[in-house]
Amino acid sequence: MIIVFKVSDKLKSKMIEYYKDKRRSKTPPYSIFQAEDADTVITLYESGKVMFQGISADIDAKMWADMEKKLTGKRININEGKQKLEKTKKTRKQMYRLSVYGSDEVGVGDFFGPIVVTATYVSKEKTNFVDKLGVRDSKMITDEKIKAITPTLMQEIPYVSYVLSNKEYNDYQKKGYNMNRIKAIIHNKVLYELLQQGYPYDSIVIDQFVYPKKYYEHLKDEKNVVENITFMTKAESVCAAVAAASCISRYLFLQEMDKLSDELHIPILKGAGEDVDKQTAEIVKKYGEKKLYEIAKCNFRNIEKYKEY
Repeated sequence: MIIVFKVSDKLKSKMIEYYKDKRRSKTPPYSIFQAEDADTVITLYESGKVMFQGISADIDAKMWADMEKKLTGKRININEGKQKLEKTKKTRKQMYRLSVYGSDEVGVGDFFGPIVVTATYVSKEKTNFVDKLGVRDSKMITDEKIKAITPTLMQEIPYVSYVLSNKEYNDYQKKGYNMNRIKAIIHNKVLYELLQQGYPYDSIVIDQFVYPKKYYEHLKDEKNVVENITFMTKAESVCAAVAAASCISRYLFLQEMDKLSDELHIPILKGAGEDVDKQTAEIVKKYGEKKLYEIAKCNFRNIEKYKEY
């Protein structure tokens, strides 16, 4: 279930405070935060719109709708959001069944571990296979399921992946490249390589992380640039190829994290929270601060916060 409505600035402040300890490390484009509370995922956008996703979405939505009424007197009909979603179901289903090149990335919110970007090609004939396998946005399924289904997926569909080590990431940062520019370069790289295989397609789709104009500005120094891309937020729910790219990227990311854990002889933590700060302090004590340039994203706040431990 998905429910969307717009909130006042007063309620927005309340939500920011309420969900501060429940936020996910990865924030969708144009959002203030994305949080997980029991069975509901809550995303608050800069525009003031809030989206509730999950089994108990109506319960959480009603709680905040009631709060809005108390704060401002504004009445919110949470059923309107449901109705708007119903109108788009047919269109979304049709788009899911097209032949598409799609790309997505993981690891951008993790202090340790690489950034992995994957482009896949899913023909309309393969969309049923992808759907039945249980392929979804990798953030919405468990790592155990990712490990179970992705090897089969990788055998059945064409894909190109790029694993950006943290040393490469930190080198980019030294050159003044921000996260979005780095991601744009890698998305373009894997899409271009996969397109050379020549499969017929209806569309090229990227899970949007930046405005299209800015995306292409980031690629101004690249020799080969893929054009005519469709940029979509939440593309993994609309496009089988993006969902597949998300799963493959996550699978490869988990493999890299396992390798890093073996190298350092401790289970390396995901994310960028306080527990990661503590683990960073342990790693520096054992291997020295220079080691972080190889294994961590050195522009993250963790690079200073670990010193508190």
